[in-house]
Amino acid sequence: MKEIVVISGKGGTGKTSITASFAVLGGKDVVVADCDVDAADMHLLLKPDFAYKEKFYSGKVAEIIQDECIKCGKCKDVCRFDAVPIIDDNYVIDELNCEGCGYCSYVCPTDAIIMKDSLSGDFFISKTRIGNTLVHAKLAIAADNSGKLVTQVRTEAKKIAEENNIPYIIADGSPGIGCPVVASVTGSNLVVIVTEPTVSGLHDMSRVAELISKFGIKSVCIINKADLNRNITIGIREFLDNKKIPLIAELPYDLAFADAITAGKTIVEHNDGIIKSTIEESWKKILELV
Repeated sequence: MKEIVVISGKGGTGKTSITASFAVLGGKDVVVADCDVDAADMHLLLKPDFAYKEKFYSGKVAEIIQDECIKCGKCKDVCRFDAVPIIDDNYVIDELNCEGCGYCSYVCPTDAIIMKDSLSGDFFISKTRIGNTLVHAKLAIAADNSGKLVTQVRTEAKKIAEENNIPYIIADGSPGIGCPVVASVTGSNLVVIVTEPTVSGLHDMSRVAELISKFGIKSVCIINKADLNRNITIGIREFLDNKKIPLIAELPYDLAFADAITAGKTIVEHNDGIIKSTIEESWKKILELV
């Protein structure tokens, strides 16, 4: 079983549209993992059935049992996150500010503060409209621990692939270089970087490439909207050549991408032109590399 992760240094490069196209081309030979849990939107193109759902708990959050609270204020005094406001003459916990450190519970003289599991999001296993399995999740509003949720998505995707002898996992990773990205790429077989010819696109792609190199993972690159700025596209090619990262495709700017999204389809289902053939050829190259 081989795991392919598609990431980008910034949002808006077309990463998810390209990943969804790979999911369609792979069909039942792939398990799809949506690791972009902060802004999960693979379901918009693959139309999963949300057959299985469970709550995802990670970390702790404090709760004050009012009947046992003597209002001494020690919890408020020690909290460095301003998570213990006074409302209607009661000490309460602001869950958005609470970091779950447990210090308030430790100093409470009446044990009126308990540390409960924090609800951090929802986790799903679905069948898509094309018949393959999608493992996906949605991080709760203002929740952290997105890296742990990404890890759960990847772990379940691997389990499904191994149990059903499915040869590939195609994962849509988060943009950037933070914890969710590290959780997305660690231990994968190939990373596909999707970038665009903008100043921020080149800058953020270089940071992603540096991150991947530290893990010793093979990577390739796709330049989307490559004809928007030829000078920056040349700069991206030079960077890739210097870092010995293969450039497997350059996709032109085309409103067909937007039309496909409006129709609820991937670009390879909606378009019969150069973009479809280029993405198909890219998928073949990716399978050869892994």
